[in-house]
Amino acid sequence: MDTGAGAKFPLELPTLKSHNSQPMTHNPDDLIMLFNDLFRESFRTILVRGGDEPEYLPVDESDGLARVVFARGFFASALHEIAHWCIAGEYRRTLYDFGYWYCPDGRTPAQQKAFEQAEIKPQAMEWVFSVAAGSRFNISVDNLSGDGAADERAFRRQVRSQAERYLSQGLPDRAQLFFDSLAHFYGTQGRIHQTWKTERERIAPAGPELKQQGLH
Repeated sequence: MDTGAGAKFPLELPTLKSHNSQPMTHNPDDLIMLFNDLFRESFRTILVRGGDEPEYLPVDESDGLARVVFARGFFASALHEIAHWCIAGEYRRTLYDFGYWYCPDGRTPAQQKAFEQAEIKPQAMEWVFSVAAGSRFNISVDNLSGDGAADERAFRRQVRSQAERYLSQGLPDRAQLFFDSLAHFYGTQGRIHQTWKTERERIAPAGPELKQQGLH
């Protein structure tokens, strides 16, 4: 199913200027605008630029807003942190960094395996958002000072399979709203399917197990 063409949650944004008729640019300020327009009032949450490290800050009593903080103005970091927020349930959104402890770069093989399992859905969702925005996505195993990926090929295929499920079965509610907003703003609704076919082979070419599942 092409979720860009058959939106689960039809969204009209008449006040936004689409990128349809001009060269596509990827300014994180656009993501801030789109996210905050969607979720500032309904979920009392805003997207903001941060420093070196991304983080999630639950509701601040001074203004009643939670903050999704992305790193150093990077477009991809913003999409990734939004993905984490879209996945987090109501209780986790009351906790700093959703209640997760981040194990830094330099992880042991066992720690890296756990990290990769926890990152399948966020990276798959970030990838789907990137397709809607027309931006470039890259898989991250985030362990340059350690032994690298536990199994990078398997991780890539797991992320691809999850992204396929999001595109065929639909995203969670908040993620679907944001996906639709991205596709509308960047004018990608009519080419989601073709872009995905190209992207999935660039990032994670289908192996025999994916072909047997029909994910090709």
